[in-house]
Amino acid sequence: MAKSKSGAPQVQVHTTWKKAIRRDWQLYLLVLVPVILVCVFSYAAYPGLRMVFMDYKPAKGYDGSEWVGLEIFQKIFGDRDFARALRNSLVFNFLDLLVGFPVPIILALMLNELRFPRFKKVTQTILYLPHFLSWVIVGSVAYQIFKPESGLVNIVLMNMGWIEQGIPFLTEKWHWAVSYLLIGVWQGMGWGTIIYLAAITGISGELYEAAMIDGAGRWKRMWYITIPGIKGTAVTLLIMNLGRVMNSNLERLQAFANTQVRDFQYQLAVFIYEKGLNSGKFSEATAVGLFQSLVGLILVLAADKVAKALGEEGLI
Repeated sequence: MAKSKSGAPQVQVHTTWKKAIRRDWQLYLLVLVPVILVCVFSYAAYPGLRMVFMDYKPAKGYDGSEWVGLEIFQKIFGDRDFARALRNSLVFNFLDLLVGFPVPIILALMLNELRFPRFKKVTQTILYLPHFLSWVIVGSVAYQIFKPESGLVNIVLMNMGWIEQGIPFLTEKWHWAVSYLLIGVWQGMGWGTIIYLAAITGISGELYEAAMIDGAGRWKRMWYITIPGIKGTAVTLLIMNLGRVMNSNLERLQAFANTQVRDFQYQLAVFIYEKGLNSGKFSEATAVGLFQSLVGLILVLAADKVAKALGEEGLI
């Protein structure tokens, strides 16, 4: 029998996989369902990626479609619309990250300092509810309250004497860009806030008690205890968000689409839908999707390496 460093005997328990399954078969069954779904919807489609090297025709299938090598990628990278969609996607996703990433952290720090539990719970619920609204609903409501002539926001601003005429929040491209970003922050900030609040609950209360005994005020406790305590969570979420800077949400873009803002609204999701799926060019749509995934993977790996160099755990 093995002994520990203190000399006490250690009991080694060997559990075979058969006994483990027999004992916890309900848990294994619950895990098996999402694993199967991930395999079917994420990995079973991988053989279909070969269509990026083919002039794929659904009627001919994979066997009858012509192999064209890298011709599809050359065609895409030479398309001016792709360059415009790529530029818009990168700019808006980086702005989304720059504007939206700090907001959940700030809200979580503020909510953590509230001492009235009921108000804190109600506030968390109100902040989290927009996460469950579809972009169709969000866009419809936004167009109603931000109309230049009859929208609630413009009416209130004109009645208060702050503006003389309605602001085209969603009908002029520069105003649209700001409104698009801020509405996105509003829709997603509740989700991030809940994650950071969960991380804050994992910080030992003894640290706060010791800091209070030493005379540290609320701001110092927040700066030297709370923020360092959630730094690992912030780094993890940042790495995950960097992996999505090449993506764009078609539902969100379509919810705020109009001809006046086409220059900014035309992003990679719109390009894939219009030039790929809607036109029956499945090879081009798949090639753009593969390009997005590869760039996102490279960004995640680079961010993970930087995080580890700075002393954080990272993702991998």
